Amino acid sequence: MADLTTKIGDLTLKNPVMTASGTFGYGLEYADFIDLSRLGGIVVKGTTLHSREGNSYPRLAETPSGMLNAVGLQNKGVDYFIRHIYPEIKNIQTNMIINVSGSTVEMYAECAKKIASLEQIPAIELNISCPNVKEGGMAFGVSCSAAAEVVRAVRKAYPKTLIVKLSPNVTDITEIARAVEAEGADAVSLINTLLGMAIDVEKRQPVLSTVTGGLSGPCIKPVALRMVWQTCRAVKIPVIGMGGIAGWQDAVAFMLAGASAVQIGTYHFIDPAVSVKAIDGINGYCDRNGFGSVGELIGKLNDFKL
Repeated sequence: MADLTTKIGDLTLKNPVMTASGTFGYGLEYADFIDLSRLGGIVVKGTTLHSREGNSYPRLAETPSGMLNAVGLQNKGVDYFIRHIYPEIKNIQTNMIINVSGSTVEMYAECAKKIASLEQIPAIELNISCPNVKEGGMAFGVSCSAAAEVVRAVRKAYPKTLIVKLSPNVTDITEIARAVEAEGADAVSLINTLLGMAIDVEKRQPVLSTVTGGLSGPCIKPVALRMVWQTCRAVKIPVIGMGGIAGWQDAVAFMLAGASAVQIGTYHFIDPAVSVKAIDGINGYCDRNGFGSVGELIGKLNDFKL
């Protein structure tokens, strides 16, 4: 058995497989399907300072090898989370990580500050990359100066492990990654969804109420893999790879590209057990290839010269 232990800043994961925010609820929704304690971490659904109703329906659309969503960060706010959700999830034996979003820099920082007081929450994932909200969200993730500003403010308010989730809807994702690294991010996670659109040709109108939405699923993996590879070469902090992972082979590919850990998202809607299957698959891959630890995989593309 290989040692699957993975480090993200001061955060220790029992293995490199986490679930992606927005696809796994608060973890409890999947407890009937898998042993949650086997996961390296669970990134819970997006949390904001105040309650959000999200976007109008319809806000989901299937596409070939993927899906579009425009949920819009629907949640009941951080105070509700602290009072009602945290007591239910704090004793799950894995790293519970809160995805934090906001409409202003001050809202991001205040939300992070409230979460910092929760003993059993060791990290947050700062979402500066959501394409489904009209204000905030992706607006912070497509500009180096805006990304730096929000990370700087949150870093002052939040002393634990800070992961920043990056948008692929930019010209050069490595510039954003370097900007947030400089402001104290402990790690970056990428990619969030790609901006996409679906049209109902019979009705001659967009399928989603918001016209555009976030594209996820296996169809985005080649783009995600390329961006993770580029970012791993651009920053010194750990990179968490995601985007289209549907099994252990995809997870290994991201790690070979340089990712220290991975998140699996949309494919949970196809197979609720995909994450634990990926853990077993990574372990088997290490054993077959003589790797004593999963860390030996990171960035190990054979005979590769640029």
